[in-house]
Parts: sequence; C-alpha cells; structure tokens
Amino acid sequence: MKIIVYAISKNEEKFVNRWYNSMKEADDIYVLDTGSTDNTVSLLEENGVHVSKEIITPWRFDVARNHSLNLVPEDVDLCICTDLDEVFIPGWRKILEEKWNHKASRISYSYHWKMDENNNPIISFYISKIHKRQDYCWTHPVHEVLTYLGKQEETQVITELTVFHYPDDKKSRSSYLPLLELSVQEDPEDDRNMHYLGREYMYYEKYEDAINTLKKHLHLKKAVWKDERCASMRFIARCYQKIKNTEDAIKWADYAILEAPYLRDPYMEKAMISYESQDWNTVIDCCMRSLKIKENPKTYINEAFCQNVAIYDLLSISFYYIGLYSFSYLAVEKALKYSPNDARLLNNKELIKKKVVQSEY
Repeated sequence: MKIIVYAISKNEEKFVNRWYNSMKEADDIYVLDTGSTDNTVSLLEENGVHVSKEIITPWRFDVARNHSLNLVPEDVDLCICTDLDEVFIPGWRKILEEKWNHKASRISYSYHWKMDENNNPIISFYISKIHKRQDYCWTHPVHEVLTYLGKQEETQVITELTVFHYPDDKKSRSSYLPLLELSVQEDPEDDRNMHYLGREYMYYEKYEDAINTLKKHLHLKKAVWKDERCASMRFIARCYQKIKNTEDAIKWADYAILEAPYLRDPYMEKAMISYESQDWNTVIDCCMRSLKIKENPKTYINEAFCQNVAIYDLLSISFYYIGLYSFSYLAVEKALKYSPNDARLLNNKELIKKKVVQSEY
C-alpha cells in the first residue's frame, strides 16, 4: 500500500513537530503552505515534508484543499487529509493496512474534536477524510466537504482509527462568516451550510440574523436530519433568550425536544434557559430527563454542556435553591467525580454541606 498525508498550513510552527511525528507513518507527506510568516515552512522541510507555497486569492478552503490534493501523486492507494492541529493515534498505518476493504473508496473514523483538562474526549464524532486518490474533490468555501465524483461511493467505518484535535483557540475565525455567506449564496438549498451560517451569526451575536437564517434552514427540503434540525431549534431558542424573549426561547427549546427526544442536548438547552429564569423545578426535570439518555450519537452536533459534570452541577444548584440540601450535596459530589479539581464546585460542596448539617438540627 502507498499512503500519503496531505494538508494545508499557515503559521502553524507550534504544531509542526507534533503533527509530523504523528503522520510520519505515511509513505510521504505533502503540504500546501498558504502564506506563513513564521517558521512553519522551514520546520516542515527539516522534517522531510514536501512543501509547496501558494497564496490563494480570494481565500477559499475548498480551493486550498484541492490544490494540496493536486500535489499528491496519482499512483497513491489512500490519501489522508489532516490539519496540523490534529494527531493520529500511534500505529494508525497498521490499522489501515489490516482493516481497509479495498472496495471502499472512503473511510470514516473517530474524531475527538474537544478534550477536557485531562485529555478525555468531551465531543467526538466520525469524520471521513481518508479516501482514494481518484474521483474526489473539495467543495464549499468554508466547512468544506470531500465530494465524490464517481458513480457509486462505498464508505467503510474503521472505529479503531482515532484522531485527536488540539486547536489553537487564539486563531482568528474572522474569515468564516463572509465565506459562509458566500457558500449559501452559491448554493442556497444546501442545508448544512445554511445551518452553519445561522450558527455563525449566533456566535457573532447577530441574533435576529441567526433566528431568520436558522428558520430558513428548517424550511429547506434537504433539511431532514433530525439531529441538525434539533440543533437549529436549540440555537433559535438560545438567540431568543439572548434578546430577553424567554417565552419564545422556551417554546423553541420544546420544539427541539420534540424533534430529537433521544438527544441530551435539547433538554440541557431548556435547562440552561430555565436556570437563567431561576425556574429550578424545570431545570431539575430537564437534567433528570437528560440523564436517562446514556449515550448520544457520535456527531458534530454534540455539545460539551451535555456531559455529566454540567448536568450534576445544574442539579446541585437547583436542589440547593429549593431547599433539598441532601440532594444538592449528592449532585455536587457526582459533579466532582468528573471534575475533582474545580474550585467552584469544591466551594459549593462546603457551602451545601453546612446547609445539610443545619437542616439536621
């Protein structure tokens, strides 16, 4: 087998050595650098990476990805597209060689997108950026997707393959909003990017634009994936809460629950809205309902606030304010099992403990 890794880079010097050590199980590595002003290029070249340089104007992620893919020789069996802030588990090549069904033109694998302070995955889902050399290209200016150009695609899932994502949180996302607006302009019927655009408006605190765009997403014919529809409804609820319209916020959170009652996320969205309103009984009800769901599907839709530490934290606070101090104490203890060094939780535990003692006399 001939396996090639390809990527794009710009000012990634802090990640180069870690990334290379993770990817060096490949036969070769090709990187298109799109304008680094630090030592990214020299560090890559020192590690034996094939580096080409090109300024993409106007900037589009799909164009950059396609130009980096064009660097890869035609006789390659499998291409692996990664970013320099990603790390494969050691031994990934052997797993590929042993597990790959050669009829499959594309491979999906586990992607740990966000980790906690102890490097435990908080948000994980499947991605599929391992593919055959022929019949693929990247599309969309941002949140680009690998698009199959052949007659019949076959995708194989290899769960043993895992990638960890360690992003630079200081890196600017300023290009995302205009590129998402362009993407929707180019393909107004694309449900995925309409959802992303609405979410981006929310991040930029353009709440009215976010609400209108997310409602457009829900009316698209292609918008049939319930998890993503639920997320749009949750974001609409969140935006209404931000503009102090709690009534509509709760209404849309309820719509989200009805859309995907098998997910923790809509219950926790409603719990957080109710928390702000100090509706402690509703917070407790939503948290308890979410705990009945033992495992969320692995998709990018998953939210960090649906992890057990956040649920038990909200339960503890809500039980405290309705005077059920023993339940509050049990909940904060459970939260601390997931985050034992959290200073606020530890302080809460001591405060609640005093109330428990007082209530016994």
